[in-house]
Amino acid sequence: KSPMGIWMIDRTETAVNNLNPAFSKKFIIDYHFEEVQKLKFALFDQDKSSMQLYEHDFLGEFSCTLGSIVSSKKVTRALVLGNGKPAGKGIITIAAQELLDNRVITLSMAGRKLDKKDLFGKSDPFLEFYKQGDDGKWMLVHRTEVIKYTLDPVWKPFTVPLISLCDGDTEKQIKIVCYDYDNDGGHDFIGEFQTSVDTMCKDGSVVEFECINPKKQKKKRSYKNSGIIIVKSCKITRDYSFLDYILGGCQLMFTVRILHHFTPGSWKMACFLSRNMPHHGRQNYRVCTALRFDKTPTRSLPPHLAMRWEDEQ
Repeated sequence: KSPMGIWMIDRTETAVNNLNPAFSKKFIIDYHFEEVQKLKFALFDQDKSSMQLYEHDFLGEFSCTLGSIVSSKKVTRALVLGNGKPAGKGIITIAAQELLDNRVITLSMAGRKLDKKDLFGKSDPFLEFYKQGDDGKWMLVHRTEVIKYTLDPVWKPFTVPLISLCDGDTEKQIKIVCYDYDNDGGHDFIGEFQTSVDTMCKDGSVVEFECINPKKQKKKRSYKNSGIIIVKSCKITRDYSFLDYILGGCQLMFTVRILHHFTPGSWKMACFLSRNMPHHGRQNYRVCTALRFDKTPTRSLPPHLAMRWEDEQ
């Protein structure tokens, strides 16, 4: 819930004709442990293309705090209606992960000679990426866009946090599944394989994987694969924050000009900078630049922090 009292911050994608959806959309939220950050997850049945929620069927909601999710890592609760009564048998599961690793991975994927799943046309393939949780279950991490009418798709490059894809462990196994998209939501399974980030990024060269359909593999001895999935490029970089630059010794030179108008007796008078009140201005300047390092390890701070004051002439 925002300070303005607004609940809706973002939305997931729509899972078509699915009573057990797994949403690939991730929400990145700043966690302030000293605050009570209220969250509400509301589910709707989308029947129209409208963005107005009141035009869709409300299925239920769940309210909690961000702190409760962070402490539990995974929360499963029953959905309720606006009056607090149960919303049928629906439940919602929410998983949270702290983004301690600032590395991101950019993947460029393609396919070759994928199985044809449509009777009167070619397949409409897309990929889903999964990682294994502590409970052994596979968790959806990312879903690519759908490429229409082709057995040799080339998907757009995408970037995800490395900790989201493999918990920051480049040797951890991930599962990649290929589907043929259907408008009714009953996507046809093409094949799958397991690999690791280390394997995909090996030597920075193109890597190919056989897309396997286990059922076909058991039935047909002559079965080889259901196509080839190609990792055209795999690149790991760091998404540096402003604090990372400062702690790394980055030096910034910039100019700040403050213009402030006030009425006599205003409480903001102490922040007014003027030639006629140089001492007040300097005093305020010292207060404003008193940096708080109480939550930052002293050894992590840059060797020195230099600031310069110039009087207005």
